[in-house]
Amino acid sequence: MTTQSPDPLLRSATDDGGIRTLTIDVSDRPMNVLSPPLRLELIAAMDAALEDDTVTGIILASDRPEFIAGADLSALSEMRGKPAAEVRAFSDGFRAMLRRMELGGKPIVAAINGTALGGGFELCLACHHRIAADVEGAVIGLPEASLGLLPGAGGTQRLGRMIGIAKALPLVLNGSRLSPGAAYEAGLVDDLVPLDGLIAAAKAWISANPAPQKPWDQRGSSIPGGGPEVPQNHRLFIEMAGKAQAETGPNDATASAILSCFFEGLRVPFDTGLEIEARQFSSLARGDVAQNRIRSFFSMTAARKAATRPADIPRFAPKKIGILGAGLMGSGLAEVAARKGLSVVLLDRDVEAARAGYQTAAKSMEKSVTRGKLTSEAASAALGRIDPVSDMAALSGCDAIIEAVYEDRGVKAEVTRAALAATGPDVLFASNTSKLPITGLAEASPAPERFIGMHFFSPVPRMALVEIILGDATGAAAHAQALDLAKTLGKIPVVVRDGRGFFTSRVFSTYMNEGLAMLCEGVAPALIENSGRQAGYPLGPLAMADEISQETMLRIRSQERDDLGADWIEGSDFAVVSQFVEMGRIGRRAKAGFYDYPEEGPRHLWAGLADLYPVAADQPDPKALRQRFLHIQATEAARAWDEGVIDDPRMADVGSQLGWSHPSWTGGVMSYIDQGGGVAAFVAEGERLAKLHGPRFTPPPRLVALAAEGKSLYG
Repeated sequence: MTTQSPDPLLRSATDDGGIRTLTIDVSDRPMNVLSPPLRLELIAAMDAALEDDTVTGIILASDRPEFIAGADLSALSEMRGKPAAEVRAFSDGFRAMLRRMELGGKPIVAAINGTALGGGFELCLACHHRIAADVEGAVIGLPEASLGLLPGAGGTQRLGRMIGIAKALPLVLNGSRLSPGAAYEAGLVDDLVPLDGLIAAAKAWISANPAPQKPWDQRGSSIPGGGPEVPQNHRLFIEMAGKAQAETGPNDATASAILSCFFEGLRVPFDTGLEIEARQFSSLARGDVAQNRIRSFFSMTAARKAATRPADIPRFAPKKIGILGAGLMGSGLAEVAARKGLSVVLLDRDVEAARAGYQTAAKSMEKSVTRGKLTSEAASAALGRIDPVSDMAALSGCDAIIEAVYEDRGVKAEVTRAALAATGPDVLFASNTSKLPITGLAEASPAPERFIGMHFFSPVPRMALVEIILGDATGAAAHAQALDLAKTLGKIPVVVRDGRGFFTSRVFSTYMNEGLAMLCEGVAPALIENSGRQAGYPLGPLAMADEISQETMLRIRSQERDDLGADWIEGSDFAVVSQFVEMGRIGRRAKAGFYDYPEEGPRHLWAGLADLYPVAADQPDPKALRQRFLHIQATEAARAWDEGVIDDPRMADVGSQLGWSHPSWTGGVMSYIDQGGGVAAFVAEGERLAKLHGPRFTPPPRLVALAAEGKSLYG
C-alpha cells in the first residue's frame, strides 16, 4: 500500500508488513535542508504514522544524495534581535515532535544515505536506531558551533547521554564533521552498511525490535562515563572553559552556552535538560555573533559563485600554467596546481633554484601523505606534473602565467617581458603581488588588457583566498579567466579594483600599525598583545609584525613614500620599524624582533622594549584597546569601499576572514560596523576616536551619509 504526501518535500509509503518509509526530497532547494515547510511536513507525517494502528515501524530516508544537510539558514538569519519567545516558537514544534518520536511506542530508524548535519542529525538522534551508508564524502555531526549556535533540538542532551560527556562535548564544541566510518566508531550511528543495503537493514532492525526505548526513558539508566559531577568530567569542563576563554575571550558566548547545556542539562531529568538547551539556543540565535556568522556563511557562498564574472566570456579550462619564481609562494602555487591536475612549468633564475622549489612542494605533499590527506600515488602523480626549469622557452604552450617573484617593480617588469616574449601576448598573465598597483605593473606587458593581479596567500596549499585585482586596462576576458583559474585551483576569489595595497594588505596592515602606535603611547607591550588576542585575532600585533618582518614592512612603507611624495604620511609605525631594522631586529626569521626567539622554549617579548618605549604609569582598559584594533580595520575597510576599491561589503567580509583571520565572531570586517548600534553608533565612535588618536579613525563620507539617513550596510 502506498500513500502520496500532498507536498513533494516528503513522500510516504507503507509496505505489506506495516513499515512506513518517509522519504525526504526538498525539491525546491539545491539540497535537502530542514526548511520550515519541511518541518511542518515532517510533523504532520510523523504524527500520522504514530497514530496509525496499521503502522508497525517508521523509516526516515532521503531521495537526494544527502540525508539532510542542516537547518535552513535563511530562516535563522531573520532572528537577529527578535524576542526570545519568537525564537523559541521557531523550533518548539519540531522539538516536540522529536520527543513524540521517542515516546510513541513504535520503532523509528534513520536510514542515513549521505550527509546529515545540524538539525538533520538531531532528527536522526531522536530515532531509536541510526544506520549510515558507507558513502565517500558524506559527513555526519553537529556543526552549529561554527555558526555561533548550538544544537537546539535536543542534540546536546541526546548525544551526551548516548556516548558520554568526554566524547560528546568536544564534538559539539568543535562543530566536528565525521565521515560515516568515523561516526560509527564514535557511536553517533549504530550500524554502517553499503548504500544499496540501507533500507533492507532498517526494515530488519524494526522487525527485530518492535518496542524500543531510549536509555533516558528507562528506569535506572546512567550516562556513559558518568555525569558532570564525576572528577574526570569536571576537569574536562574546566579545561574546555579555559580553552574557550583563551580563543574567544569575552566576545563569543557560544562555548559557554554549550558547556552550560552539558554541565546543567546532564545533571537533571531529560526533559528539563531539553528546556535548558532550548533557552540557550534562543539566546544565541537572536544575538549578534550567530547572526554575523550566518551572514558570513552566505557571503562565502556568494564569493564561491563568483557573481562578478562577465557572463559573455567562454569558460576557461587551463591545462598548463607557468609559475615565475620558485620561492615559498611559487612552490606552493605549483603544488596546488599540480594536485588539481594541471601541468606546471616552475621557473626560476637557475635550475638549482627551480629544483629547490620543486623539493619544497615535494616535502609539503609528503606531509599531506603522512597526515592521511593525500595518497602517495596522488602525490607522486602531482610531482610528475611539475617541471622545474630556468629557460623561458619552456613556457611556450602555457594557458596562463602566474608571476610570483620578488616584490620589486623592476624585477617584475623584467620577468614579465621575458615570459611574454616566450608565450606571446595573448596568454593570461597574473601578477601575485600584495601591494604594487597592477596598472603600473601592466605597463611591462604588450597586452595590458590580458594582465591582472592574483594575490595568493601563504601558505598557498592551506589558504583558501585569492584576491583578484583589476587594473585600469584589464579586460573582461582576463577578469573572467582569472576567476575560472581561481576555481580550477580550488580558491575562493574576491575581486577588487586597483589601488595601493588593494584591499587585504591595506586593511590588514592597520592592525599592526595600531599596535605600534600603542607602543609609542606607552602602552605595555604585553597588554597590547593580550588585547589583540582577546579581540579574536590569532596573534598580537607585535607578534604579527615579527612574522611579516620589519624589513618587509619598512620596504613597503618606503615604496609608498617614494610613490606618494608630499601626500605621504609618516606615522609612528614607520619610525618604529625603521629603528628595528637599524638594530637588526627584523623579526622571527632573524630570531630577534619585538620578541626574542630562544633555541629552547617559547618566544617572549624582548626585554629591551621597555628602554625604547617606556611604559606609562596609567594603562588603558583592555576593552578600549580591543575596540581600537577592530575599529581601525573596519574604518579602513569602509574607506576602501567608499573609494570603490571593493564594491561589495560581503566580499570585504570574506577577504578579511580568509585573508588574515579577522575575528570570526564579528562576521567580517564590515559586518562589525553593522552590529550593536549599527552604522550611526560606529560613526559616532569613530569621530570620538579621531579626536583622541588622530584622523586615521575619521569615518569615510559614505558611512557618514548612511548614518545620517538612518540606514545600515546590510539592511
